Amino acid sequence: MPELPEVETTKRGLEPLIVNQRIEQVHLYRDNLRWEIPKHLPRTLAHQTVNGIERRGKYLLIRFGVGTLIIHLGMSGSIKVVDNEIALKKHDHFELTFTNGKRMRLNDPRRFGAVLFTENNTHPLLDNLGVEPLEVVFNEEYLYGKSRKKQQNIKAFIMDSKVVVGVGNIYACESLFRAGINPERKAGSISKKRYVLLTQCIKNILTQAIKAGGTTLQDFSAVDGKLGYFSQTLSVYGRENENCTQCNGKIVRIVQNQRSSFYCKGCQK
Repeated sequence: MPELPEVETTKRGLEPLIVNQRIEQVHLYRDNLRWEIPKHLPRTLAHQTVNGIERRGKYLLIRFGVGTLIIHLGMSGSIKVVDNEIALKKHDHFELTFTNGKRMRLNDPRRFGAVLFTENNTHPLLDNLGVEPLEVVFNEEYLYGKSRKKQQNIKAFIMDSKVVVGVGNIYACESLFRAGINPERKAGSISKKRYVLLTQCIKNILTQAIKAGGTTLQDFSAVDGKLGYFSQTLSVYGRENENCTQCNGKIVRIVQNQRSSFYCKGCQK
């Protein structure tokens, strides 16, 4: 599933290709993905110019003078910018055609993504999101304060988008390994000293993943078609029964909150 580094990689790839470009047409190749795609988009966005593109959590926000197009990549989505003559691919569900002869296409095989729109730059999906993990406000004081009296496990806590956005399953596993924290520990039982290390590990892991173009496990590829190479540096995720990179132990897999967690019992306490 595309997480913050993959969405940020997509945003950075799209920015030089679509910002300041004028839309000629909008095509909806199906009525809905996870939710219904607004049927007014071909009318509303025709002849509009892209003013900017931002990321909030795992959402892409494409800004226009008339409002904001909100795109979520879901579990298998990716966005490409192609020449006019390039044929549609299977699972291309949404398309912006620009006057410069380029087309931006959303491809989503599993259809868990979303294409939405807001006129006033607010939306219920964005209103209750937590802080961005790469911003200064995300620090040990913030995370430690939010964790007090929390009985949920630490992995679920740092994946809670109301606390901090974009720390998905892969990067939560990797950050906890690097910080030496067992994913089953209760968030409220972890000391402030350990939160100092954890917040820095989260920032470092996400930054490294963005530089590597994200993580490609199955479906994700960047705007230019390149795969994400952070998967080559994973220490625990997807490495069940393999040797730990730091000790002689084996990586184990457990299920937490319906998601797989990978960790080393020897290194993570």
